[in-house]
Amino acid sequence: MRRLWGALAAVLAVLLAVPATTAASEPRQGSHHGWIDGAEYRVEVPERWNGTLVLYSHGYLPPGLELPPGVALSTVPATERWLLDHGYALAASDFRGRVGFAVEEALEDQLALLDWFEENIGTPRTTVSSGMSMGGGIATVLAGRNPHRIDGVLAQCAEYDFAGSWNTGLDLGFVVRELLAPDAGIELVKAADPQRSTDLLIAAVNDALTTPEGRAKLALAGALGNIPPWYSSHDPEPAGLVERITQQAGWTRDAYFWGIGPNGRADLEPRAGGNPSWNTGVDYSRQFARSAYAGLARKAYRAAGLDLRADLARLDAAPRIAADPGARAWLTGLNPRGATPAPVLTMHTTGDGGAVADQVRWYAGQVRRFGDPKNLRQLYVDRGGHCSFSAADEIVALRSLLRRVESGHWPDLRPRELNRAVGGFPVEPYQQVFDLVSLETRAMPPGFTHFLPPRFLRPSA
Repeated sequence: MRRLWGALAAVLAVLLAVPATTAASEPRQGSHHGWIDGAEYRVEVPERWNGTLVLYSHGYLPPGLELPPGVALSTVPATERWLLDHGYALAASDFRGRVGFAVEEALEDQLALLDWFEENIGTPRTTVSSGMSMGGGIATVLAGRNPHRIDGVLAQCAEYDFAGSWNTGLDLGFVVRELLAPDAGIELVKAADPQRSTDLLIAAVNDALTTPEGRAKLALAGALGNIPPWYSSHDPEPAGLVERITQQAGWTRDAYFWGIGPNGRADLEPRAGGNPSWNTGVDYSRQFARSAYAGLARKAYRAAGLDLRADLARLDAAPRIAADPGARAWLTGLNPRGATPAPVLTMHTTGDGGAVADQVRWYAGQVRRFGDPKNLRQLYVDRGGHCSFSAADEIVALRSLLRRVESGHWPDLRPRELNRAVGGFPVEPYQQVFDLVSLETRAMPPGFTHFLPPRFLRPSA
């Protein structure tokens, strides 16, 4: 039930197990640790700093998740050591409150840390904004809002349309409530008892996975969210019907119900001043027809002997949930607009169901409308899992971005060249990938590939 976030806590335990004891008044090289306006920060400066600073933003951490102390400086633990050994300075704020949808706080806290760095360490020659998951969106917004201070962005497994992510979560909960637990009293927004509703949604998924009929309805939910049926980062994408639905439903349960379900909304809604999500005006039959995974749901319904059209009609007839206008405006206002004053390099796994790759395509559309497409490049790794990169993946992407920043021209980003670069790193520790299913780390071959994500089904704009 809590595998995804429990696994995240395990990864963080490794990421954060680095001492940080030196105060800012000590020599500029070394470890610096403290608090700025209630936000913990950590800075590492190598003895021979090359003038480049990587400012890192962590991802979404659900309220209630037990976390070790410390501040992460990279997506993969081995990346941090490599960057320091090669002269890069690293900095990160843990954001005020640390957990929950702390995007607004992060944008302020990261900028305050950059101020601190310039005052206490020195002005970087180059500053790169990097981040994972929610932090990838934060890294992108930071650059858009501070064009004279950020020279490049590395957005890893990022969410760009924050409101769209919560809309997707609402859709998944709506389908499960209406088709699998209509009489359970599940409250999807403004829940009086968020834990109860979260537990009921999770139980509904687990129960449904035991029968063909239940799996069919879960496949319909997954199709309406464009959720990939690929959870494992170590195994190939599953081919069998039951296993595909099981892995797809794992995303629904762990990321969308346990992570940003009613409990997550209990954190989000006070920040937003109400419910920012909506399905008013949504035609689920039309949304299903546009889904990349409609075929999986159709197969599941045929196998179960159920009427797919009847269930879609039931969803279309169900009462809708409206957003509070002010809350909706607040959340959509945090999205990156697509302005690209600095080069942006995105990196995503093809099977990511926690932050679907559809959002990368949505962001590219925003850049075409509001920015300069020449400043954007997008990389894909053929792998399941959320943020399931190796350190070599992360380092190669960062080096590629820095070449663009320094030369004004993008390097060769063809998968063949990227995979050659990844393969040049020692397998241990640089080609190790953590798996959310087995909770194990294993060497994985280089996986950069050509990929066109599906269109995002529930964009905010």
